[in-house]
Amino acid sequence: MSVKEEIKSQIVGALKGAEFPIETPEALLGAFPQGADTTCKAGDVEMTAGEAGELLTGDDFPFTSAEDVADTILDKAGL
Repeated sequence: MSVKEEIKSQIVGALKGAEFPIETPEALLGAFPQGADTTCKAGDVEMTAGEAGELLTGDDFPFTSAEDVADTILDKAGL
């Protein structure tokens, strides 16, 4: 599995219990198990939900699924 696929899998897994749509950055951080401190790691890439949230803008919301969140974060992170 590539680093991108592994990180995507971890983001989707972390948001498994989240209720969608997610309308705001605050609601997105609140949906992660450890909030902004939730960490995804693969290979030499490590990213917290807080760091990932800094990549997002208001135009990225609302999110309709965990896959949507993961794809947007990975695209903006250049992975």
